[in-house]
Amino acid sequence: MVFKFHGIRPSIRFATIVALLMTIGMPATGRAQQSTDYSEMAQWLNMSAKPPELPLGTKITMANWQRYKAYMPLGMVKLFEGGYGWKMPADVEIDLGPTHHNLLPATWVEATEKYGPQTAVEVLPNGHYEIENYHGGTPFPDPAAPHKGWKILANVFFDYVPAVYVKSGGNFSTFYVIDRFGNISPSTVNVVYRWSDYITDKGFPPKENYAPGSWYSEWVMEQTPEQARYTTSLALYYSDQESHPFPDNYVFVPSLRRSLRLSTSARCAPFLGYDLSNDDAKTNGFNGSTATYTGHNLGDRKMLTLMAIDNYAAGDFPNQYDMPLGFPKPSWGQWELRDLTIDDVTRIPSEAAGYCYSHRVMYVDKELWDSEWNDMYDSNGKLWKFMAFFNEIGQVPQGGYRWKEVTASFWDLQNTHMTIYCPHCNPSHSGAYLDLQAPKEYLDGVKYGSPSGLMQIMR
Repeated sequence: MVFKFHGIRPSIRFATIVALLMTIGMPATGRAQQSTDYSEMAQWLNMSAKPPELPLGTKITMANWQRYKAYMPLGMVKLFEGGYGWKMPADVEIDLGPTHHNLLPATWVEATEKYGPQTAVEVLPNGHYEIENYHGGTPFPDPAAPHKGWKILANVFFDYVPAVYVKSGGNFSTFYVIDRFGNISPSTVNVVYRWSDYITDKGFPPKENYAPGSWYSEWVMEQTPEQARYTTSLALYYSDQESHPFPDNYVFVPSLRRSLRLSTSARCAPFLGYDLSNDDAKTNGFNGSTATYTGHNLGDRKMLTLMAIDNYAAGDFPNQYDMPLGFPKPSWGQWELRDLTIDDVTRIPSEAAGYCYSHRVMYVDKELWDSEWNDMYDSNGKLWKFMAFFNEIGQVPQGGYRWKEVTASFWDLQNTHMTIYCPHCNPSHSGAYLDLQAPKEYLDGVKYGSPSGLMQIMR
């Protein structure tokens, strides 16, 4: 089953979340009008191999979408087909604009060119994968056999995000949880994501020491509703993934005034009660590891993506969202065709028993190496969730565009439940503070990137 919190009294909701984070969430059955098996992926690959021409200015609607479905992920095709409780609204419109390039900072590109040729992989006797000689940038800028699918996964796992990414009190993000009846439950969060090793951004040392052995941390604190305030999740990712094949996860529980370390079996548990698991909760669409997961590359495609997003439209929920699906309206901006590679990510055989997803099909951008869309299959190979990651780009003062933010939607098909992550749903419709733009207090690595920092909450 998948655990839902809509309708639970606020006074017990967060105690329930903490308890459930110790368990593995599984999908409910028998509620969807349609059942899609993973075997349909082969049909999609065949259908999308030779797409028709898609010129600039094309408008895709319910009237003509079948003409252009070769440019859509399988999950988006299913939304257009309308066989599930979640389906495309009748007035959906996708407008095609120009494609943007050169989206990575020069320091990241330089690190990729310097270190990429020496990065390697070893498969250990226990079946785990070990990345070798990684020091920053994209690990495998031109992934090829052997282990091509795993190398793509490693590129996603170590994809570019700024050294510090902050959503604070003034520019908070909002999660909207929506059930099949249209009930909407919002909650607001502060976020601090930061690198502690392999750092390439200007103004930061290549490595920090506030959390020894780690290379990345994710800190998320709930601000509203009031009963949830100060509930905080912290995930620590370690460079030595063989010794730490899963990140260390902690939750600060306000009622206890202390933090709890979670079991590694909580990878499938709902992240703070939303329709995404701990393994889903990152801007790149994958939050697992490179030691106990692998990938099978299914081929390359040109795919529709939405990247140049208008902050005010994307932050105007629900007015500028095509409801009830919550799909972007044309006011968000034009979509573009980008070169993507399709990677089927699974647990390695020795670690697969009991895992919630049998397949995570990731549609990966070959320039940014983040996932633009995920099709998720349950342990029986039935389609369970779609995840759309609108990796936003913005203009920079020196010219051109850079990655800056992500807006995301998570649709649970088997339970007709969904979660929207909206980084611009705050009074100023503003996105994240990046690197040295962040208020000085959020640059404190101990407070926002280590377990000891959780004990400073509510002081």
